[in-house]
Amino acid sequence: MEEYVIDIEAENKEIRKRYRALLRACKPTLQKGDKQQIRKAFDLALESHKDMRRKSGEPYIYHPIAVAQIAAEEIGLGTTSIVCALLHDVVEDTSITLLNIEEQFGKKVAKIIDGLTKISGIFDPNSSIQAENFRKMLLTLADDVRVILIKLADRLHNMRTMEFMARHKQLKIASETSYLYAPLAHRLGLYAIKSELEDLSMKYTDPDTYKFIAKKLNEKKAEREKFVTAFVAPIKEILEEQDIRAQVFGRPKSIHSIWNKMRKKSIPFEEVYDLFAIRVIIDTSLEKEKTESWKVYSIITDLYRPNPDRLRDWISTPKGNGYESLHTTVMGPKGQWVEVQIRTKRMNEIAEKGFAAHWKYKESNTDNGLDQWIQKVRDILSNSDQNAIDFLDDFKMNLFSDEIFIFTPKGTLIQLPNGATALDFAFEIHTDIGATCIGAKVNHKLVPLSHPLQNGDQVEIITSSKQAPKEDWLGFVVTAKAKSKIKSSLKEEKRRIAEDGKEILERKLKSLKITYNTDNINKIANFFKLPSSQDLFVNVAKGAIDIKNLREFAANEKLNEPIQNQFNTHISGLVDKIDKKNADTILIGDDFQKVDYTLAPCCNPIPGDDIFGFLTVNDGIKIHRTSCPNASKLMANYGYRILKAKWASSKQETCFLTGIRLVGIDDVGLVNKLTTVISQEFKVNIRSLSISSNEGIFEGNIMVNVNNLEQLDNLINHLHEVSGITSVSRYESEN
Repeated sequence: MEEYVIDIEAENKEIRKRYRALLRACKPTLQKGDKQQIRKAFDLALESHKDMRRKSGEPYIYHPIAVAQIAAEEIGLGTTSIVCALLHDVVEDTSITLLNIEEQFGKKVAKIIDGLTKISGIFDPNSSIQAENFRKMLLTLADDVRVILIKLADRLHNMRTMEFMARHKQLKIASETSYLYAPLAHRLGLYAIKSELEDLSMKYTDPDTYKFIAKKLNEKKAEREKFVTAFVAPIKEILEEQDIRAQVFGRPKSIHSIWNKMRKKSIPFEEVYDLFAIRVIIDTSLEKEKTESWKVYSIITDLYRPNPDRLRDWISTPKGNGYESLHTTVMGPKGQWVEVQIRTKRMNEIAEKGFAAHWKYKESNTDNGLDQWIQKVRDILSNSDQNAIDFLDDFKMNLFSDEIFIFTPKGTLIQLPNGATALDFAFEIHTDIGATCIGAKVNHKLVPLSHPLQNGDQVEIITSSKQAPKEDWLGFVVTAKAKSKIKSSLKEEKRRIAEDGKEILERKLKSLKITYNTDNINKIANFFKLPSSQDLFVNVAKGAIDIKNLREFAANEKLNEPIQNQFNTHISGLVDKIDKKNADTILIGDDFQKVDYTLAPCCNPIPGDDIFGFLTVNDGIKIHRTSCPNASKLMANYGYRILKAKWASSKQETCFLTGIRLVGIDDVGLVNKLTTVISQEFKVNIRSLSISSNEGIFEGNIMVNVNNLEQLDNLINHLHEVSGITSVSRYESEN
């Protein structure tokens, strides 16, 4: 290993320079004595980490300084948070204890650092996030939100400096970032950080698409800037005439949001019209905010024709995370739609800095939504008996979704996630109302429990004392509160039935002269393919398993064979059952062995794709693309089951199934032209073909067998050249 000389003097100079930059960022919030506290924390961190280095070889102290800088500059946090950011790794990595911290910096700092240390596993670059850790992190959110904000700053810096890590670690961290941390930043109102986290995640999980979009954006940069200048010039002129102080500028959309649009609408980059948004930020007093915002809206829509379906008013009804803004889409001078966002300086600060800005504007009433949100977090966390992964899914679906506002009969406003039903609304009011709900009146019209609510509905719940929660309710409720209350009610009912079943089973086994013990109960449950002894008791109570079935069990030869042996046989069978035809196509694991696998149908990987293996419970190893729609969830929740995988340079030609989606102008003989290119020119087999034509627009999904990514790319390029075809893209399953 080659030695490299470290220039200590240059490093010390750089540390001092970065520390001064941090102080400049803290300046707006500094009060008397704060500078000394920050200096004390910096000195302690510097001393504690003096012998440590990052993967890049840089001194470790660069990291806490950078995290503190993000907390100050990009989130707008104050001195307490800066001190905690500087010290966030000290208790974990050095001999300094929490008690030492408390003695030097007080109880509050010690408490936040304790919160940061407890959940450090989440941000440990060497381990994957587990759902249980995430639950612990959210518990601290309900305690002191600064813990989460500093953690987000920590994650952002780790994402910005991830190029020195091993590829599989980059993938894990990027996946958990896009799955959990970007939505969390969004929910706390940190839009700039949310967008950057999504972009950085994409840079590692789907590098080819990321580079492609970045290159395309760069090519058209000058042209876009010219358009923005021409678009905003008349707006600025009228604002000046009317004496409205405001900044008007163009803001580019993030790479991730552009890719989302391309994917959702199945359109190429060239057809994404809103690559940027125009933002108008008005400098005005609190009482004039609403009037001035609508005045600016009026000026802009007089100049450019608005799209009536695209007006979003979050000033009259702010989002749950406090976001306020007026969005409209107008027709630009060159016949293209342009998104315009209108907001005041205060609203903009809340949009950029989210939660932190709320402390600054505490007098305003917009932070109620956030208080409600934290209360919801507490409610969900109090239901701790839930399976951790279910909890995560419920949590994500509820707290990271956009909300709708529903009125009670007396006019009280209740906030629910998009897609919530009448039954969700009933549980939101009170558990007992939800449990006994038999129907609802929406805008005075009778509807069933599963009726999805729309923004602004007025809902009255109808109850009956004879009603009780049912299993099928779980199929249509969406809020975590409703789900957890229904589950616990059903669990209680199931427990009661199981108690009866247990007594019945004991009597039946006695008559068959089978000993009633745990081992035999497990064997019986296994014989009837039931997941637990409780399910066995329930089936006995309901009469689904009777004396005749138990006799079958007694007669079965498996009675004497230990269950573990059956399981071991199954596992070894999996290893022996290597498919000789394709075992050498993909190599799996750290030492890249030849092991049996199947290709995941949700993303249909083909040679040339970036891939990983996932060890499933029942289906052995499944191979997914790293850009698969399900990849981030798998990597974020089950990091320990992720296996490295790569394509072997196999000489034999093996065929892989993949999909191509085509859109074009319908024409006589178009299908014939397409099949000629695919079957005759490329000698590729078509497995299935589904085509629809609607008012002259042709849409087709074709499943084909190809050898590798290069062949697929060539085929897509040739299909692009068929006259009448406007877009061709690789088809990704929506599952």
